[in-house]
Amino acid sequence: MTAPATEAWRGIAAELEDEITGKLGTLLRRRSRALLADLIGPYRRLVVTIFLLIVASQLAALAGPWLIGVGIDKIPALEHSHDAAPMTVVIVAFAVSVLVQAATTRAYIAGIGRLGGRVVLELRRRLFAHFQALPVAFHEQYTSGRVISRQVSDIDSIVDMFDEGLASLVSAVLSLLLIGGGMLLLDWQLALVVLAGVPPLAFLSAWFRRESAVAYRRTRTTIAQVIVQFVETFGGISAVQAFRRERRNEEIFGGLNQDYAKATLWSQRLLAIFFPSVTLVGGLAIGVVLLYGGFRVIDHQMLVGVLVSFLLYLQRFFDPLIDLSQFYSTFQSAGAALEKISGVLDEPPTVAEPEFPAALPAALTDELGRQVRFEAVRFGYRAATVLPDLTLTIPAGQTVALVGTTGAGKTTIARLLARLYDPLAGRVLLDGVDVRQLDDRTLRREVVLITQENFLFTGSIADNIELGKPGASRAEIEAAAAAIGAHAFISALPGGYDAEVGKGGGRLSAGQRQLISFARVFLAAPAVLVLDEATSLLDIPSERLVQNALRTILTGRTALIIAHRLSTVAIADRVLVLEHGRIVEDGSPAELLTTAGEYAALHAGWQESLA
Repeated sequence: MTAPATEAWRGIAAELEDEITGKLGTLLRRRSRALLADLIGPYRRLVVTIFLLIVASQLAALAGPWLIGVGIDKIPALEHSHDAAPMTVVIVAFAVSVLVQAATTRAYIAGIGRLGGRVVLELRRRLFAHFQALPVAFHEQYTSGRVISRQVSDIDSIVDMFDEGLASLVSAVLSLLLIGGGMLLLDWQLALVVLAGVPPLAFLSAWFRRESAVAYRRTRTTIAQVIVQFVETFGGISAVQAFRRERRNEEIFGGLNQDYAKATLWSQRLLAIFFPSVTLVGGLAIGVVLLYGGFRVIDHQMLVGVLVSFLLYLQRFFDPLIDLSQFYSTFQSAGAALEKISGVLDEPPTVAEPEFPAALPAALTDELGRQVRFEAVRFGYRAATVLPDLTLTIPAGQTVALVGTTGAGKTTIARLLARLYDPLAGRVLLDGVDVRQLDDRTLRREVVLITQENFLFTGSIADNIELGKPGASRAEIEAAAAAIGAHAFISALPGGYDAEVGKGGGRLSAGQRQLISFARVFLAAPAVLVLDEATSLLDIPSERLVQNALRTILTGRTALIIAHRLSTVAIADRVLVLEHGRIVEDGSPAELLTTAGEYAALHAGWQESLA
């Protein structure tokens, strides 16, 4: 391709990029404005009250310069008449205007504070609730650092807008309109001189608005990347120190920090250009008005008081523009933050609750379990298909173990049953009811998933067990712990059931944490229990202790066990061997050991590893 042709294509590509970026920016701004309108909607009366208070404050401020001019023009008459009554009226009126301005200013600032507090409170609540509602698939891609950035850094930018900038924005706009109208009424000829400075100010404002929008969006993006790297580094600090990655992490963090510094510096440079430019135009306008107005006063075409009032108005006319330049960074930062937050809130929950939930049928037997059926289920992550076409029935009360190599689809089956994901095709049924038709409360009561992390929340042991049945009595909590064999070690701890587990259960061993999670499940009494590598982190003595607890909580329930340790598989009624998302062997542990199949080979390899 020739050089001219290459340049032509580059030009077309640049135009397309600008058009796409422009449309995307418009969409983001529309979305963020819609979110802000929705948040402010319930407080319309407060918004109207604030607006009226700001108008009253600006009118009172507008009266001050006019009264000063009137008072100056009355001084010559006072020298001849010695009647102070007219001047007293002006002074009293000026004092009243000052008091009204002070009272209304205090009132609208307090009102904006109340409005901002309520809006931010609701926004935090929505964001937190929506993050919890979003599926696991979202959180696997959207890092915890970005979550923190949305909930902390971006929210703080919006708080700053209400605390520092919103009152200035509204009052500045009203001030420009009212003072501009006042100057036209006071002397239209001088007002036309001032209007000559409006075009360059409009050009500067448009330029600054365009450039700063890009700059502050980049600032929000770079600070989010800094937070992500920070969280990732200290979330995995053990691995960082074990593999001597400190220097590399410092290089990455330094580069991201430098990008943030550059983005911030560019936004400050924009202010450094805009702020002095507005001051320069304002100063030139004041000089021209003083010169032209002075000649008119000398020629007796204007009173001195009118010129003084006009100059006072003129100073107040440019002050709002300077205020806006000071607070524009806050507005842009808050706008960029609101765009990112609105993007998260618009993220659809791919595992949505049904509009009209279905009810599960009554249990047909005295057993606790329910029948589970995978019906022609197909599922994959992005482009990779994990389960091409799975059909599987698990009778109520049966314990089924899933074994196979890594990537065979075991965990995917567990996640589909717990409805952390929905299948791309087919159905997952619980007693004949599609789990997509069950409301979240019913599904979480019927199906419980336990993973190898056995996560414990900060609080006491009793608090963590009670999660299985909120509001359970201490007697129920202790009975659940005793049933799975945890009562003895809990009672031996200082504080017993009131002992604090520490961050993530760090004060307890892996086996103790798992027993507490089993006590939680026993108290919840689900119909279906899914164990995904629940004993993989335990040592042999701890595993034996947990095996006894497992037998207790599996009794009468439908269970799905995923385990590489075949000692756990041995307690299952049935074993399924998976390979590339398909069932290649199906039978009891004893039956499969008598064949020369995949399970027998896995069992032999496991026994050799124990030797």
